[in-house]
Amino acid sequence: MDAENFVAQAKERINLLNVPIDIVEKENLPIIIGDLVESGDAKHIVLLSLWDLLWARRNNEYRSYVLNADLIIPISKSLVNGSRFLLGKEPIRYMPFNFIIALLSLLEIRELSVYLMGAKKKVLEKAEKNVKHTFPRLQIVGRYAGRFRKNREDAILEAIRKAAPSLVLVGKGVQGEELWIQRKGGKLGPGIRLWCSDMYEVFANKRRHPTEHTFKHGLEWVEFCLKKPVYLLRLFSYVYYMILLLFYRLFKNKKGVPAKEQ
Repeated sequence: MDAENFVAQAKERINLLNVPIDIVEKENLPIIIGDLVESGDAKHIVLLSLWDLLWARRNNEYRSYVLNADLIIPISKSLVNGSRFLLGKEPIRYMPFNFIIALLSLLEIRELSVYLMGAKKKVLEKAEKNVKHTFPRLQIVGRYAGRFRKNREDAILEAIRKAAPSLVLVGKGVQGEELWIQRKGGKLGPGIRLWCSDMYEVFANKRRHPTEHTFKHGLEWVEFCLKKPVYLLRLFSYVYYMILLLFYRLFKNKKGVPAKEQ
């Protein structure tokens, strides 16, 4: 088997409610990441939650961002359960923190580079210090806090292009949030791009990530709701998701897509 076919078989792309998701076994993750790095092209990874999937169904710009992703990793237990119910397939779910740690570890092994972007200045500085300590062979070739002025953006993009990082890690505080990657993709140069909203706060020890037990049982949302009760409104979205799954299960055609959506 040649290298190209080997990489192709290391992941399987499925479609859940017309939104793509990749099935990647944990032992195959180094193969996939290595291929993205070695391509020399601009690539982006999406960590897909249930809310992201529903957003991709109704927002054309975000849908384009997901459809064009080179790797789409499910992070919600609801997506795994929904895929099992509708498609008979079970994607591998990753905790965002663990996925990013695995990604940085793989880059460090190759002595590659990362550009850190987003969060408040003090949080980003503390996060950078901790990342350097944890991954000493990983080259941090630049950083820039979020909430920067619009007239600074061109200079930031130019700095990223010149630094040519293997990975641009984008966190909250950047205007447009995840879609900033979509909108500025052609100006960032080659390399991998990844968004994760609160990773810098976790790296800076300002926020805890869910425990393995909590994540395994899909209960991380409980902590979010305790901190921000407004998240309880997402229960309505979850009910809508369950109705969609049932509708597709009952009325889908042989391709798994309702006839009116073909």
